[in-house]
Order: sequence, then structure tokens, then C-alpha cells
Amino acid sequence: MEGKNQTALSEFIILGFANLNDFQVLLFTVFLMTYICTLGGNLFIILVTMADPHLHTPMYHFLRNLAFLDICYTTTNVPQMMAHLLSEKKSISYDGCVAQLFAFIFFVGSECLLLAAMAYDRYIAICKPLRYSVIMNRALYGRLAASCWTGGFLNSVVHTALTFRLPFCGNNQIQYFFCDIPPLLLLSCGDTSVNELALLSIGVFIGWAPFLGIVVSYLSIISTILRIRSSEGRQKTFSTCASHLVIVLLYYGSAIFTYMRPISSYSLEKYRLISVLYSVVTPMLNPVIYTLRNKDIKGAVKAMGRRWQPPIPSFDM
Repeated sequence: MEGKNQTALSEFIILGFANLNDFQVLLFTVFLMTYICTLGGNLFIILVTMADPHLHTPMYHFLRNLAFLDICYTTTNVPQMMAHLLSEKKSISYDGCVAQLFAFIFFVGSECLLLAAMAYDRYIAICKPLRYSVIMNRALYGRLAASCWTGGFLNSVVHTALTFRLPFCGNNQIQYFFCDIPPLLLLSCGDTSVNELALLSIGVFIGWAPFLGIVVSYLSIISTILRIRSSEGRQKTFSTCASHLVIVLLYYGSAIFTYMRPISSYSLEKYRLISVLYSVVTPMLNPVIYTLRNKDIKGAVKAMGRRWQPPIPSFDM
């Protein structure tokens, strides 16, 4: 009977905005503007850092990967969230839910690992500057980026398979904005203990270990910065990693709160707010944080502007 109920389930109803009927158009406008800014800002980073040969460095290689990840995992849920705001039928097919969960967990996990790789890059650049070009060569930073994507993919395969092996016995209403692990586990009528164990144990490798690596890297970076005698030198050195540190605090804080807790302790009301932060707001802020005070990108934009500026015709008298 349990297998029959699960097989009969052909779609899920998304109820994340059900209690906000008076604000549907306003929320749609906000999400649309946020999504446009996310796409525009991250595409801008990718194009500028690819166009300028001076930005073909490990740091900007990782930044391009980060921008692409932000585009991908925002696109997995925000367009559908906007569609549900203007639609009477707020549903997603069973297969669509599987695909959405897989893609979202894939990109989120990859970004966790990528942020750790970026911290390692900053550690080598600041703490071992004379050996930076030797250690952080093209082969190494290429392998690091590929490992982040591979780790995210394997993480997603495990969690997606474990989530959709569970039975869903009749109730198909997800009290959330999109298909994600915690709301689906709360919806299931089966034993979710294996899923919770997987979330906590795999979370050590995909979440806590990279986060601790980032902490150790920044402790070494801060120690090195404090040994710089001039205040101008300290400020200039710290500015090269300040943007990354802000993103780490925003991203890891919300991701750890979301996935690395027992399911029984979840409050979907609080969880929904946190999910909007890391799945909608943070991808939009990344380009702003990384470009606002980045002299390299500003210089690249000015150089591109000069190259594209049409020549001023001269008139010989």
C-alpha cells in the first residue's frame, strides 16, 4: 500500500506563498528585479574577467565559477517561484520536483566547496606570496574547481536518491517555496532517520570541514596581516579577501542553519526566511560585494570602454 501511494503521487503543491494573497504582485516584482540583478551582475563578472587577460588568474577563475554557480542555483527555483505568484495552480510534477531538488543541492554543495577553495587561494597569496605562482598553478586551480563541482554532484546524487526513496502517502502539499530536503522529509510518511543521518554526516564533509578550513585559512591570513608594519599595507592586503569573507559569513551561516540540524527541530516559518536569504538574496549580493571596491574589475571595465569607444574623426584643414 505504501508503494502504491507513492507511485500514485504525480505532483506536489507548493504553498510557500499561500498566506500572502494580497502581496502576490508585489512579491513577483521584487523577485523579478532580484533575479534580473542576479543574472546581470554575475554575467557581468564572467564576461569582464574572461575578456581581460590580466584577470586570468586563480582568484578570478574561482570568481567566474562562483558567478556561474549563483546563476545556476538561482535559476533552479526563482523563475518557478515567480510563476506560482501569478498562477492559480501552484504545483510541480513529481519528476520536476526530483530535478529541482537535485539541481539545487548540486549547486549549493558545489558553492560550499568553492568558497573553501577561494579561501585557500587567498591564504597562499597572502601568507606565501613568493611561492604563489608556483603553488597555485593552472593545473592546481583547475583541479580544485573541478573537485568542487564533482563533490557537489556526488552530494546531490546521495541526498536526492535518499529523499525520493521515501513514501509520500497522500499529502502532497509542501509548506515551502520550492522542493528542498527538509520540507520533503517533513512531508514524508516514512522513516527519515537515514536521511537525517546522511544530512548530518555528509554535512561534515560538504559543510563543516570546508568551513573549518576557511576559518583556519583566515586565522593565518589575519596573523600575517597583523605583522605588516604600515596601516596602509594592512588595509590593502585585507581588502583582497574582505569580499570573500563577507560572502562566507552570509552563505555558510544560512546553509548550516538550514541543513545541519535534526529535522524535528525545524520551524518552517523561520526556515523560509533563511532560505530566501541564501537562495535569492546572496546570489544577487555577490557581484555587488566583489565589484564595489575591486580595482582590478573597475580597471578592466575602463579598459574595455576605451577599446570599444569609436575613434573621434579628425578633420584636416
